[in-house]
Amino acid sequence: MTAGVYLHIPFCKSRCSYCDFATDVYRESGAVERYVAALCREIRQFLPQNDADDANLTGGVDLRDQRSSAAVSLLTVDTIYFGGGTPSLLSAIQVEAILQAVREQFEVVSDAEITLEMNPATVTPESLAGYLDAGVNRASFGVQTFNDRDLKLLARGHDANDARNTFKMLRGAGFSNISFDLIIGLPGQTLDDWQRNLDEALKLDPEHLSLYILEIHEATPLAEQVRSGRRPVPDEEIAAEMYEHLLDRIPTTSFEQYEISNFAKPGLASRHNTKYWRLDPVFGFGVSAHSFDGMSRYWNVRDTQEYVSAVEADKTPIAGRDILTDEKLAGERAFLGMRLTDGISVNDYERATGIDLKAKYAGELERLADAGLIELASDRLKLTRRGMLFSNEVFAVFA
Repeated sequence: MTAGVYLHIPFCKSRCSYCDFATDVYRESGAVERYVAALCREIRQFLPQNDADDANLTGGVDLRDQRSSAAVSLLTVDTIYFGGGTPSLLSAIQVEAILQAVREQFEVVSDAEITLEMNPATVTPESLAGYLDAGVNRASFGVQTFNDRDLKLLARGHDANDARNTFKMLRGAGFSNISFDLIIGLPGQTLDDWQRNLDEALKLDPEHLSLYILEIHEATPLAEQVRSGRRPVPDEEIAAEMYEHLLDRIPTTSFEQYEISNFAKPGLASRHNTKYWRLDPVFGFGVSAHSFDGMSRYWNVRDTQEYVSAVEADKTPIAGRDILTDEKLAGERAFLGMRLTDGISVNDYERATGIDLKAKYAGELERLADAGLIELASDRLKLTRRGMLFSNEVFAVFA
C-alpha cells in the first residue's frame, strides 16, 4: 500500500472570516523562509515507526538520538499535497526545496499526484511555470464563489475577475488538472446565486469540483457577525436544495460524482483525498499537520512559532497521538468508505476487520434501508442520494 504526504503551509495574505485552520498572516519573507527550513528539517527527521509514548510529545525526545540508532527504510509515496493557508504564496524555489526533502525521505513514484492549493491573485505566469518545473502537476484552486458580495463577506481578498484571470493563467502555464473549491450555504446566499456560481464554474471547465457546505466555527469573525445579527443565520434547507441542484446537473456534464462532495472527470478523482476515505496512511508535516500511519493518528502543535522552535531544536513537534483500537478502525473503515459513491464491499470489509457487517448491524441496516438512506445490493453497501443528505445519521451507526 502506498502512502500520501501532506504539507501544511500556514501563511495567508489575510484571514478569511470563516477560517478555523492554523494560519498566519504573511508579513515578511524571513518568517516564511524560516518556516520552510523547519518544514524540510521535519521531513528529514521522519522515521517510519514513531514511538507512541507520551514522552515523545512536544519537546520530549531528541530526534538526533533516534536517527543515530534507527535503520530507516524508505516508504513509497504516490501523492503529495500542499495545503494551507495559501501554499501559492511560496516561491517555486521554496516548493522545489520542500519536494526535494520529500524525495530524499520517501520513495516517490514517477507518476505521483502532486497538488498545490492556490488562491486567486497569488500567482504569476512565472511562479506557475516554476511550480510545474518543480514537479507540481495538480492545482487545487480556491474559488469558493464568483459572487463579489459573498467574497467580501468571506474576506477572501480577491474578486470574481481575479478568479477568472487566475484560471486562465493556470491553463496558459500548462496546468491540465485543476480542481475548483466551491462553498454553498453562505449567509444570504440564494438558490439563484448558487446556480450562477455553478454555471460559471462549469463553463470554465476544470477537471475537478469540490463542494463545501459552510460551517461556522466559534471564535471566527463570521461566527460573531451571525451572532450579532449583522449576517443572517445560514439556511440549511436552502443549502440542501443547492446540493440537490448540483446532483441534478452533474449527469448532464462530463463530471462523475465519486464522493459525497467531490466530482471529477473520468480518471481525475483526487488520489490524495481518496486515501483518507480508504484509510491509507498519510504522513503530515508542518504546523498542525495530522498523520495516520495505519494504527494511530497523531498531530503537530498548532502554533507556528512553537512548531518552528521545536524542529530547530531537533525536538519532535508532535502534540498528541490517538492509538486506535480495532473497533475504532473498523468503524472508520465503514463510515469513511461509505462517503465514496461506490460504497464498501461487505466481503472486503470482513476480510480486513473480521466483522460481518450484515450480522453485526442487521437491525440498524434494516432501519436505514427502510428510511431510504442506504442500499445493500449483493456485496456493496452504499448511500442513496437521500442518504448523502443525511449521511451523519448513517455514519453515527458505525462511529
